[in-house]
Amino acid sequence: MPVAVVLVGGGLVLTLPVLSHRLSRRVAAGTGSLSLGLAMRRNEVEPGSALRVASGLVLLVFAASLAQGVLVELNQVSRPNTVQQDYRVPLDGIDAADEKALTLLPGVKGSVAELRSWFDPNLDEPPPEISATVATCAQLAEALIDTTGCVDGKVMRLTQVGLPPETDRPGEVYPFRFRQGSRQRTVTFTVPHQEVHFHAHALSAVDSAILVPPSMLPEGARPDSSTLVLTSSPDPAVVREVLDGIGGIAPTAEVDLVGTNVEGMQQIEVVKALLGAGMVLGLVIGVAAHLVSVTDRAVERRAQVTALSLLGARPRTLRAVQCAQVVLPLAVGLLLALVTGKLTESSYLITGGGAVFWDGEGIPLLLFSALGVVVVAAVGSLPLVGRRVNPELIRRD
Repeated sequence: MPVAVVLVGGGLVLTLPVLSHRLSRRVAAGTGSLSLGLAMRRNEVEPGSALRVASGLVLLVFAASLAQGVLVELNQVSRPNTVQQDYRVPLDGIDAADEKALTLLPGVKGSVAELRSWFDPNLDEPPPEISATVATCAQLAEALIDTTGCVDGKVMRLTQVGLPPETDRPGEVYPFRFRQGSRQRTVTFTVPHQEVHFHAHALSAVDSAILVPPSMLPEGARPDSSTLVLTSSPDPAVVREVLDGIGGIAPTAEVDLVGTNVEGMQQIEVVKALLGAGMVLGLVIGVAAHLVSVTDRAVERRAQVTALSLLGARPRTLRAVQCAQVVLPLAVGLLLALVTGKLTESSYLITGGGAVFWDGEGIPLLLFSALGVVVVAAVGSLPLVGRRVNPELIRRD
C-alpha cells in the first residue's frame, strides 16, 4: 500500500504537463477570448511550467486526502460504530450522594445499576450467580434500543431478542447482600416467568438476567457488589466531558468504556493535532513556493509581455492572461488530487479492514482549501504585469 501511494502521487505530478498541454490546446482552439487564447497558447507551448507551478500544492492536497483516511481508520479502531456510549463505574467506595451526582453529569442521558448475587464464601462449591439490573422501565428504555412487556414495580426476566436468556430456570431464588449502616442484610429475588424482551445496542453494558425495580431495594442500604452503568452520546467531545465529570467526582474509580479504547482516542487527538499543524505549515510553504514560481515565470516572460504591450495589449488583458495561465493548470491539478486522493484513501480503508470505505467528512474542508489556494494564486499573479513599458526588455533577432 505505501508503494502504491507513492506511485499514485508521482504519477499525479507527472501527468500534470500532459493534461495541461491537451486541455490548453483544446481551450485555445475553441475560445473567442483574446486573454484566454493567449494564456492557453502559452501553456500549450510550455506545458512543463505547470509542473513547476502546481506540483507542490497538488501533492499537498493529495496528502491531505490520504491523511483523512488515516484518521477515519484510527477512529474506527478506537471507537465503536454505535449511537450510544456506555460507561461501567464500580460503586465500591462511592456513597449514595456521589452516585446521584454521577447520574446528573452533563452529557449523561441515562443510568441503571447492576447488582451481582451473593454467595457464602465458606461453601465448598460456590452456587451459580446472576446479575440484576436495578431500573425503572423508563430508565431501561433509555439504555436500550427498545423494550417490550416491561411493567413497573415487578421483578421481571430480561431476554434479548434473538438470544437465549441468561437463566432459563424461573422460580430459582438468588440472594443479594446489602449494607445498612453497620448491619448486613440479605434480600432474595426469585427469577420470574414474566419476561421483558429488548433489543440492545451493538456494544451494550446491559446484560443482566433479571430486572429489579428500585422500589424493592431496602431503603438507605448499599449493595455489596454493584456497578453503575451510564449512557451518553458517542461523540468524542461528549465522551471526554463525561469522563472528566466522573474523574472530578470519583477520581479513583476504574471506568470501563464499553467497546472504546481510551488510549486510542488520545492518540487520535495527537495525530489530528500533528496532521493539522503539518497541513497548515505545508499550505503556507506551498503557497509561498507557488508565488515565487509564478514570479519567476513572470520575470522570464517580461520580454514577451513588453512586446504584447507595444502591439496594443492593455495591462488588464495581460493580467487576465497571467491569471488564466496560472489558475488553469493549478485548478486541474487540485481537482485531480482530490479525486485520486479520495480513491487512495478508500483503498487504504479497504486494505485496513475499515467498516467505512467512503466518507464525506473531509471533502468540504479540502474543497474550501483548494478553492482558497486557487484564489490566492490568482490574486498573487495579478501584480506581476507592470504598468510601464521598459525599452531595455525589447530584443532584436
